[in-house]
Amino acid sequence: MEKPFLITGAAGSIGSELVKQLSFFNVKELILVDQAESALYDVQQDLIRNGKHNFTAIVADIRDAIRMDNIFQEHRPTLVFHAAAYKHVPLMEKSPYESIKINVNGTKILADISSHYNVKKFVFVSTDKAVNPTSVMGATKRIAEMYISCLQKESKTKFITTRFGNVLGSNGSVIPLFKKQIENGGPLTLTHKEITRYFMTIPEASQLVLEAGTMGKGGEIFIFDMGDSVKIYDLAKNMIKLSGLRYPEDIDIKITGLRPGEKLYEELLANGENTLSTYHKKIMISKTRELDYAFVKAQIEELCITNRFQNSNIVIKMKQLIPEYKSNNSDFERFDKRVQVYKKSKGILSSKDHKTYGNL
Repeated sequence: MEKPFLITGAAGSIGSELVKQLSFFNVKELILVDQAESALYDVQQDLIRNGKHNFTAIVADIRDAIRMDNIFQEHRPTLVFHAAAYKHVPLMEKSPYESIKINVNGTKILADISSHYNVKKFVFVSTDKAVNPTSVMGATKRIAEMYISCLQKESKTKFITTRFGNVLGSNGSVIPLFKKQIENGGPLTLTHKEITRYFMTIPEASQLVLEAGTMGKGGEIFIFDMGDSVKIYDLAKNMIKLSGLRYPEDIDIKITGLRPGEKLYEELLANGENTLSTYHKKIMISKTRELDYAFVKAQIEELCITNRFQNSNIVIKMKQLIPEYKSNNSDFERFDKRVQVYKKSKGILSSKDHKTYGNL
């Protein structure tokens, strides 16, 4: 029988599906951690209805280091699946403090505690928005990826990152939004006529996270094959048609403009990255540049401390950490020129120093 597994964000779209799939394995105990009380209660009741009792549901905040340490000390998980995060791009663009607090510092706290208690594997659920980020949310997930890569160099824990695009039907995603808008008689709102996204079902994405966690030996970023990107404008028209209605006679589509931090096209690989195949046709490993791990780790620790003071220039520090981070349709675009001047003065745009901040 496997020792306890801990899942953060256990009430979310991916987290709850990970819980569901893991509940069928011979696991001693599933520790479900989420700060969303009502959603966690729903997951708990679903498990009970399906005759599953090898779990403990815990309402807790991953940003509370003392609370998390107590949970690890009591339950001693051998595997951690870290799915808890703030993920809504426009909301996080307005709240860098909160985004850093949970996506970076929350991940740091969990990773540090996992390392301290010699957790066997730590599987981090990242996003394609971490690739060449144009938003605060994407940048915080990229920094979290960088931190666990740094920790990999000094820990017995095997740190593994999984990176994929949007999942169909997740909380706040476009399909539930379109469905509600159709029910209300329209119009369907679309930010740009040419916008595209990669999609995968929640069960498939979760299964690939588990597969990657199993095959991971530590330090990898696993990229999932998301298939072809989908044009959201075509998706909107198809949803209208499948609802038995006509576009534009019955339901119209309204273009609202790109939201702060939003990309037209998502990417799965950062600049300079290549991939290696694995035994699973839908899972690839990114070949990555080396980081100056001690320096980058110290910079991320400084970022988390500085963020406590809610410094309005915190986004500049993030841009200094991630050379490829360029804000899009955001108030923070004004920082890009200042950061370019800073990088030039420090010489970190040269090929010699690029490894310090290199894409991972």
